[in-house]
Amino acid sequence: MPDDLKYVAIAESALRAHAGSSQGAIGFWQFVGATGQRYGLTINSRIDERRSLFASTRAAILYFKALHEEMGSWTLAAAAYNMGEKGLLGEILAQDTMNYYHLYLPLETQQFLFRILAIKLIFSSPARYGFMLSKGDLYPVLSFDRVPVKCPREIPIKTVAQAAETRFKVIKDLNPEIRGYYLAKGDHEILIPKGASPGFQTRFSRLVKDFSQTRESRLYVVQKGDNLSTIAQRHNIPITALMIWNRLNSRDPIHPGQRLIVHPQE
Repeated sequence: MPDDLKYVAIAESALRAHAGSSQGAIGFWQFVGATGQRYGLTINSRIDERRSLFASTRAAILYFKALHEEMGSWTLAAAAYNMGEKGLLGEILAQDTMNYYHLYLPLETQQFLFRILAIKLIFSSPARYGFMLSKGDLYPVLSFDRVPVKCPREIPIKTVAQAAETRFKVIKDLNPEIRGYYLAKGDHEILIPKGASPGFQTRFSRLVKDFSQTRESRLYVVQKGDNLSTIAQRHNIPITALMIWNRLNSRDPIHPGQRLIVHPQE
């Protein structure tokens, strides 16, 4: 793969995991859902691998290889990546040229290759373009341990953070593909802070056991006439926390007999 393709991710998202577009493209490489799934990304309400640097980059490589095979050049492959291969093929047929620089394309795609070239020039020699960066100005190199996590049931991400002896935010920042506050039942591979893996599995198993044993005592059965506000007031907890624990929003109806997770303040 041409090394310069790495600059496409900067042009697409500025390397922001949660970058989004009006067309529904998400993540480092700005995949729309259908294209991401076509190239192996898991995209659902619990996991969105478009936000994973590693998974989305693997998918982007596969996509670029397919585009190159179809278009015959990396320049056209990059243009197709930006505007979609069907749209570009239509323009090629209508204008009867395979030369990117001779094609009349949407303005964003006309400028796309030049943006990539500008990004390469600046990143290759920032001082030449007025960016006087010291080592302290740079982001730290991404550092982590990768650990398998087996969830016998839905487990709070907070429990993973406790097992890694870190904070909820750190786990979310290292694993931006995880949506919400829980890991679904099943097997996962999670990034945790560098050096946190020794003892992680022991701590995680103990915390999961504690969570499972105490979960029943933290359940509330909805009664007739209840609503989220009255339940929150009764247990002296913020309604926001009640909605987070149960993956609800203020418009979701609740019904008598429904079981809600409640963590009363001590």
